[in-house]
Amino acid sequence: MKPAKKGSTRPEDGAAAVEAYLARVPEPAQATLRTLRDRIRAAAPRAATECISYGMPAFRYHGALVAYAAFKSHCSFFPMQASLTDAMQDELAGYRTSKGTLQFPVDKPLPAALVRKMVKARVVENESREVAKGSR
Repeated sequence: MKPAKKGSTRPEDGAAAVEAYLARVPEPAQATLRTLRDRIRAAAPRAATECISYGMPAFRYHGALVAYAAFKSHCSFFPMQASLTDAMQDELAGYRTSKGTLQFPVDKPLPAALVRKMVKARVVENESREVAKGSR
């Protein structure tokens, strides 16, 4: 399975596509992203699926849940909702944030408790949106 082209909004489903992405990431960022992936999996519902979206590993659960990626000088976590990074400003004070992006060092994964809190908040948002759709 080929990863989605850069800028594509069509997700390429499957852990195999995510594995292919991670295999191309140099160390220490690869280990950092693998740790982050494990932490997201632990916090996300079992029904969440992995994919490549916009060229990055992502999780889907009633729509886009979260994504993450490695860049030359940092890694990023994308909670797919800018309001979440705004709401958690105090907890994110030690990190660089920008429009729904949380940047962190290539050699230091985000703390498990922070990942869990952000993923759980996104799950609630997505489930609430899904319920609202059903009531229309």
